[in-house]
Amino acid sequence: MDAKNKVKPKNSKVKYVWGPDVDLDKEVVLDKRGRRITEARAAQISRQVLREVAAGRPSLTGAGKVSPEIKARVPQAMKDKLDREAKKCGVSPSVLIRQALEEYLYD
Repeated sequence: MDAKNKVKPKNSKVKYVWGPDVDLDKEVVLDKRGRRITEARAAQISRQVLREVAAGRPSLTGAGKVSPEIKARVPQAMKDKLDREAKKCGVSPSVLIRQALEEYLYD
């Protein structure tokens, strides 16, 4: 047995373990609803998952465009205050930072 195919320890929190490849058109594998997973269905599922994962957050710049990122180092106390304020307002820290920049640059 190689390292990839080890049986998970009894107390492990790992839910799945890599195993040997399976030909889904020859072996019968069912999903949790009891439907058969074929090679074609597995390919369709993986394409769908990749589209969802690759989608990411919507662009702030426009459809089909990547929004630029800005990074800055701040003191821990400022980061803590930003996080508290964002939580209090029910928004992400990024939203507060964008609002602050808009007010500073455009008002």
